Amino acid sequence: MNRIQMQPGSLLNKPSKQPLENPLPTVDLVQARVRVESTAALFAPLHYERNYAYPLLVWCHGPGDDERQLQRVMPLISMRNYVAVAPRGVSPRSSQPGFSWGEDEESTQAAERRVLEAIQLARSRFHVAADRIFLAGLHCGGTMALRVGLRNAGRFAGLASIGGGFPQGRTPLRDLRQLRNLPLFIACNRDSRRYTTEQSCADLRLVHSAGMGIALRQYPCGDELTTKMLSDLNVWLMERVTGQAAQPESTPEDSSDWN
Repeated sequence: MNRIQMQPGSLLNKPSKQPLENPLPTVDLVQARVRVESTAALFAPLHYERNYAYPLLVWCHGPGDDERQLQRVMPLISMRNYVAVAPRGVSPRSSQPGFSWGEDEESTQAAERRVLEAIQLARSRFHVAADRIFLAGLHCGGTMALRVGLRNAGRFAGLASIGGGFPQGRTPLRDLRQLRNLPLFIACNRDSRRYTTEQSCADLRLVHSAGMGIALRQYPCGDELTTKMLSDLNVWLMERVTGQAAQPESTPEDSSDWN
């Protein structure tokens, strides 16, 4: 399994020394497709077709990073399938570089505004399918993506979190009738300290008791972000976009899918 180095403070992290299963495009090519505007980064898919309404992926970066994390993740999700946008986190880290997302109500409201503004920015630049907008994130960005998405269920076609648990407190499931139609994807790591197996099992029970649909996948690593996670995220997203199930080739060592 190829691990992606996402160290705090790294705005464009260097790829792993291990060879990738699908080599990254050159850095120049990736950077050419990402444009930073104010506090958000925009990603243009390869061979953009103006007459096609693209799915939109909104990405909430991990702790100690910023909107330019989009440059690292999109080549490993897809260079062609989506328009993407990444808002900057709302909480500067006082003694460390980068941004985070906070956990209190004020931070949540600020994150909600940035996510909605990022969507408007993407729609002003590209042809986006209004019914195919997905919100995803990494670690605390994943938890914030779930919290914001659960508060605005009618705006999103699905929510995804990699290494970030289900939001706690402030009744995230208060609009349960609408949430039952909102698909969830959560990736957890077997040896994670940020989001433990016990927490993911508790989240699975909660979501199932609420009658919501979830794909919860476990990977044999710690708190790393791996190429397999982002590849699986792409497959899950495209299943929602096309309405057709297409399972990626995998082995038990790659991941476990708890549906």
